[in-house]
Amino acid sequence: MVIATKNKGKSAEIKATLRDFPVLVKDLNDFGPIPEPVEDGETFEENAYKKASFTARILGLPTLADDSGLEVEALGGVPGVHSARYAGPGATDLQNNAKLLDALSGQANRKARFCCVLSLAVPSGAALTYEAFCEGVIIDSPRGDKGFGYDPLFFYPPLGKTFAEMSMEEKLSVSHRGLALRELEKEFKQVLLWLQLRHAEEETRRGAGGMCVKE
Repeated sequence: MVIATKNKGKSAEIKATLRDFPVLVKDLNDFGPIPEPVEDGETFEENAYKKASFTARILGLPTLADDSGLEVEALGGVPGVHSARYAGPGATDLQNNAKLLDALSGQANRKARFCCVLSLAVPSGAALTYEAFCEGVIIDSPRGDKGFGYDPLFFYPPLGKTFAEMSMEEKLSVSHRGLALRELEKEFKQVLLWLQLRHAEEETRRGAGGMCVKE
């Protein structure tokens, strides 16, 4: 199974959740250059599916894609699907965080939520979808040096920490991605059967493919 990302932080979180399952998990850093999908969907679900199905077709392997982002109540849900490029194409985490703090300057309402949609697609285009959310608030300045993206600004009241102050285990226990992965984890036996059936269909229709499964 391929994780459709080169983000090492995101990949590590997904691999940590799936490490005990009988499937070999790789990400895009394990392959040579491949074309990039156009993420022009209006929702997280659309973009997750675009990434998963596109990568699955290119590599001929089952692909899990995550599309996630931050929705800030006072900004009408911005940055939303544009979270990774909020400060412009190729923006760094620091630049995105700085723009967010500037946009919220003087704003009393700091409510926000992280959203995650996971799409698991096979080369034929069939896919499974999982979705989860995590509620929190945006603080005035970064705290913590773990995680990535908006983690240093996203404060989770029940634990009294930002995501960037949490260990990976703590974060996965409460985060949007962790919750979505837990739903996938609960159904993984059925998911594996689904993948095997889709793989058999691919072989029948197009010849040999290859899902790497550990014995």
